[in-house]
Amino acid sequence: MDGYGITEPRLRSVLPFRAAPDELSGLRLTVREQLNLWGLADLVDDVEVVAGELAANVVRHVGQGTAATLVLAVGDGRLRLEAHDGSHAVPAIRQPGDYDENGRGLRLLAALAADWGTMLTASGKAVWCEFSLGVKEEYQRLRRAASTLEVYGRISGRLAPTSARNLAVLEGSATGLIADLLYWLAKQGRDPDDFLDRAQMCYEAESGAA
Repeated sequence: MDGYGITEPRLRSVLPFRAAPDELSGLRLTVREQLNLWGLADLVDDVEVVAGELAANVVRHVGQGTAATLVLAVGDGRLRLEAHDGSHAVPAIRQPGDYDENGRGLRLLAALAADWGTMLTASGKAVWCEFSLGVKEEYQRLRRAASTLEVYGRISGRLAPTSARNLAVLEGSATGLIADLLYWLAKQGRDPDDFLDRAQMCYEAESGAA
């Protein structure tokens, strides 16, 4: 599972993996951690299920041990998930029998995602799907918070550039960032308590409106 991490531009994550059953649980966990980092906890369950199904399809239909990649990218109010592999065979939805163990992955993807499709690439193919992020303004706030927290975490040494993200570490970084902001305000002659009160009022007003 080595090599997982965020690449530029920000809010794009490239997750290479080996097509093998013992890789799938770690891959799903990495997807969950990445979405939590971006503030997209509401999408975690659906995206984690779909990511696992796409990876499992690579194992079943392309072959165990082959190299593959999951890509997560956010933009235009959507989260896009792509599964890249080295086969040019394009999958199609089929109706599985009552006792078939396989054949349900694409049907599940179509049910959970807002849109999906396939595309041929220079090295094989990609199966992609997109999930709606809901209210765009709310997402923009989450994006700014996630980006600011990541930058602060790296500056403070809480997050290594290529380390796997951990929610507890992110929460610690958030606490440190708030404390540093209060310190900065005090040095400017401002009242930190007034700052906290106004921030709380703003948060409650916007949460109530949502």
